Amino acid sequence: MSKTHSFLILICVSFFFGNVTAQDKSVQKKQTVLIQPQFLKAGDTVAIVAPSGILKNRNDEVAQALELLESWGLHAVVGKHVFSKGDHFAGTDAERCEDFQKALDDPTISAIWCARGGYGTVRILDKLDYTAFKKHPKWLIGYSDITALHNQFHNEGFQSIHAMMCVSLTKDISEIKETVETFKSTIFGNQVDYILKGSTYNRVGEASGPLVGGNLTILHTMLGSKESIDTTGKILFIEEIGEYKYHIDRMLQSMKRAGYFDNCVGLLVGDMSRMRKNTTPWGTSVEQLILDALVDYDFPIAFGMPAGHEKDNRAMVLGQIVELTVGKEKSTVVFE
Repeated sequence: MSKTHSFLILICVSFFFGNVTAQDKSVQKKQTVLIQPQFLKAGDTVAIVAPSGILKNRNDEVAQALELLESWGLHAVVGKHVFSKGDHFAGTDAERCEDFQKALDDPTISAIWCARGGYGTVRILDKLDYTAFKKHPKWLIGYSDITALHNQFHNEGFQSIHAMMCVSLTKDISEIKETVETFKSTIFGNQVDYILKGSTYNRVGEASGPLVGGNLTILHTMLGSKESIDTTGKILFIEEIGEYKYHIDRMLQSMKRAGYFDNCVGLLVGDMSRMRKNTTPWGTSVEQLILDALVDYDFPIAFGMPAGHEKDNRAMVLGQIVELTVGKEKSTVVFE
């Protein structure tokens, strides 16, 4: 083969594979843009369901949630099995799945609001069918154990809302003013951006990408399953409650070894509530623990997002692109 022929072949191969690479990158970029359900408007209907923990003596909160939605001009329906009892759960797996599936399938439902978290959502994930939902998408709203469903919605290609649940309501609603106001603004499609207090632990930098994540334990639980999320090009949000620091480190180390953070572009840390004390002290703050666990990465890390298991639990659209700017004096989270 002549040198001229070899050169021509090299040019053709480079051109072909160069185009394929560009196309692949384009496809990957498109795949990160998740479908946004229609935001709510007066007259829309919200389904209240309980896909996980039992709602023992929580009738008042659900009744208050109904009143709240109605005061905003929305209709509400309560799942048939919301107050069912199945040991630890709000009914059997089949009953909880029935309520959630009915809400997914009903074209007249605009949002599915979870009454509470707890534990149990993972037990119904494999039973759910999104065929009808994809024809009439609707918002999923919740946090904590509902992270498992947020992951599933994300991997099905849809945005969802990390926000308060029915049991978050207090008798004096002014105690959770920001929680309720950001929840209302978000479900009605009014953009809510956040300016966070600064932290000396913040890792300074800027990042842009879809916001994903939720409860750290649930994200860790999903590892190796089809509900585990790909954090490539994304900003990860985490929050936790009632864990030992060494448990937090163990989860982060496991996720790190699984490559969870390899292509992540930013981390937004919410509340780390009611941390348990071990007989052997950890020795550092939870913020330093997180920084140490992720020392091998250079993406920005912002602490102090008021979201998680505290009363001040601000709403966020998961799957929506955000601009994260992290500084020592303050950080900003701006939804595009």
